[in-house]
Amino acid sequence: MNTTRSGRPAVTRPDGTPLRVLVVDDDPDLAEVLTGALRYEGWEVRAAGDGASALSAARELLPDAVVLDVMLPDTDGFAVLRRLHEVKPDVCVLFLTARDAVEDRIAGITAGGDDYVTKPFSLEEVVARLRGLLRRAGMARQQEEGPRLTVGDLVMDEEAREVTRAGELIELSPTEFELLRFLMRNPRRVLSKAQILDRVWSYDFGGRAHVVELYISYLRKKVDAGREPMIHTVRGAGYVLKPVSR
Repeated sequence: MNTTRSGRPAVTRPDGTPLRVLVVDDDPDLAEVLTGALRYEGWEVRAAGDGASALSAARELLPDAVVLDVMLPDTDGFAVLRRLHEVKPDVCVLFLTARDAVEDRIAGITAGGDDYVTKPFSLEEVVARLRGLLRRAGMARQQEEGPRLTVGDLVMDEEAREVTRAGELIELSPTEFELLRFLMRNPRRVLSKAQILDRVWSYDFGGRAHVVELYISYLRKKVDAGREPMIHTVRGAGYVLKPVSR
């Protein structure tokens, strides 16, 4: 498996080239720290300190994602976002803001932003949000050892999006497939409902843990029906996928 220097699985563009990210913030120290953290992921990163230079850099870089401060010296981030969409309509935008009022969040999303983090924030959070945004937008893929995942007699072909158990084809919905993929990438590891919500549904479902329970039940009916169970509930902790003991 290809990994970053941070030890996480590498995330690249679908063609295997580095993701391109533009960091726009008028605080040079913060911009430098963010740029360093994103380069640590193996990505191609440029930085800009105001709206005008951000648009100039965007035309050259054609970024996959932009980390964009709301407050800039020559304009605001919302105006920059509108111009960015003229340069690259499908660019993912993560807003940085020192303000956490609900109206500011709504303004950012209404303007076409994909997500936001409120200062102060952790670098880990920014990286995680970007990785999630880019994957969901189809602009990134995670590098694995190969397109097939195997746990016991359960096999997933990620490229063909096919799952078999003991050679028998299992039909899954897109959400069921993503949930099973997360379980298969973490065999024998207990995954909490919060972890599953965050990975499979991102931030859309908040604390609605019953969604996880519902889809786990769907998976069990398809993966474990008439067979030794592989999907187990660990009471008070979450769920775990384990190969059947022989």
